[in-house]
Amino acid sequence: MERHAFKMKLKPGCEQEYKRRHDEIWPELERLLSEAGVHDYSIFLDEKNLTLFAVQKREEGYSEEGLASHPVVKKWWDYMQDLMETHPDNSPVATPLKEVFHMD
Repeated sequence: MERHAFKMKLKPGCEQEYKRRHDEIWPELERLLSEAGVHDYSIFLDEKNLTLFAVQKREEGYSEEGLASHPVVKKWWDYMQDLMETHPDNSPVATPLKEVFHMD
């Protein structure tokens, strides 16, 4: 299992709606993430600069490309695009972060 961290950016005024939508995450999306090998997934918000920090554990064999092409994921991106910085295909602009320290 590998740890993966990345950051994304919210649009101003979207903090509460972003949280609400994730509090009501679609069961089919949650199931799809689990089946794809994503576990222990958390997203944190830096309220000063609206940066989202996400960290997840991913199983060996996880395929980001396979997940990104799934219709449920594309539908979620469309649903979230009004709240955050996105690419033209509505996927979130996500910057991977390099792990420099870990302690169990």
